[in-house]
Amino acid sequence: MTESASAAVPAGFLPVATVPRLTSLSHGGGCGCKIAPGVLANLLKRHMPLPAFPHLMVGPDTADDAAVYRLNDEQALIATTDFFMPIVDDAYDFGRIAATNALSDVYAMGGTPILALALVGMPISVLPHDTIAAVLRGGEDVCAEAGIPIAGGHSIDSVEPIYGLAALGLVHPQHVKRNATAQAGDVLVLGKALGVGVLAAALKQNQLDAAGYAALIATTTQLNRPGIALAALPQVHALTDVTGFGLLGHTLELARGAQLTARLRYAALPWLPGVEAFAQAGIATGASGRNWNAYRTGVTLAPRLPAIAQALLTDPQTSGGLLVACAPEAVPDVLTLFYEQGFAAATVIGEMRAGAAQVEVV
Repeated sequence: MTESASAAVPAGFLPVATVPRLTSLSHGGGCGCKIAPGVLANLLKRHMPLPAFPHLMVGPDTADDAAVYRLNDEQALIATTDFFMPIVDDAYDFGRIAATNALSDVYAMGGTPILALALVGMPISVLPHDTIAAVLRGGEDVCAEAGIPIAGGHSIDSVEPIYGLAALGLVHPQHVKRNATAQAGDVLVLGKALGVGVLAAALKQNQLDAAGYAALIATTTQLNRPGIALAALPQVHALTDVTGFGLLGHTLELARGAQLTARLRYAALPWLPGVEAFAQAGIATGASGRNWNAYRTGVTLAPRLPAIAQALLTDPQTSGGLLVACAPEAVPDVLTLFYEQGFAAATVIGEMRAGAAQVEVV
C-alpha cells in the first residue's frame, strides 16, 4: 500500500513518540503551583471588605478551606473550588489526585460532599483526546467513590493542562469546623504523612521508583472522609487540611486565627517513604522556598533541627492530610476515627499554647 500512515491517523490521536509528558506542559504541578502566599496576601489586601451577609458563616477573612452559607437551622452549604496543573504524567492518576484534593476542602469544614462541577483547561492540539478523557475519567471515579456526581462544569482550550472541581457539600451549622478556633491546650493531630511535593519533584527528575510512585498515588487519592465524623466531636475545636502552603503555612493559619502559639515536634512528623533521602539529595520544589519567604517571620525553628527541616516543613502538599486541633481527652477518639478509615500514618504532632500567634518547631 502506498497510502501514508499519517493519512490513516484518526482525529484526536497522536503517535506515541509525539505525546509529551503531562508534567512537561506545565510550569508547576499540583498545589505547588499556587500563587505564593505573600503575593496572594498582597493581592487580597487591595480588595474592599465584604459587606455583611448574615447567613455567610465562613468567608475569606481567615483563609479558611471553603465558604459556608447557612441555609436553615439544620443545613449549611459548603462551597469550594480547586484546580491545578499536572503533578504526575499518568492522565488518569492526575484526574484522581485533582478531584481528591478538591473534595478535601469540603471534608476539612466537616461537611459531606453532594455534587461537583468539573473545571477543565486542556491544550487540545497538543494532547491526544484519549489522554484528556482519561483525566476526566479519573475525576469521575473519585467522585463516584465519594458518592457524588459530576453534574456539569466548564472547559477551555488552554496552553497548560488544568483540571479540578468546584465542589459543594452540606454540614449542620453547629458542626462547621473552622481553621481559626483552636484553643490553648489543644493537641494537634495530622492525618497523612508528609512529603508529596518532594516525591513529585523526584518523579519529574525521573528518580522516583515504582514503590515511591505507588506511595505518592495512595496518599494523594485517599479521600479525607474522617472530616465528617470529626465534625460531630464537640472537643474537636479546629480543622483544616495541609496543602500548597505546607505544614508550616497551614499551621501558622491555625495559630494566627486563634491568636495562639502552635508548637510542632519535628521528631513526631510522619514522612512518606524516601522523602528525607530525596531532601538530603537536594530535591525540592520551587514552591518550598516561596512558602518560606512568605511566612518565615511567623516561624521559629529550633537550631538542632536537621538541615533539611526547612525544605520539608514548607513542602507543598497536594491532597494532604487533615490537621486537627482537639482537647487532649479527645485524642484517642480522633486517632481511632482515622485508623478505622485507613489512615495508618495519623499521629500527634504538637499542641497549641498561649502566646504570640506563631509556629515553633522543636
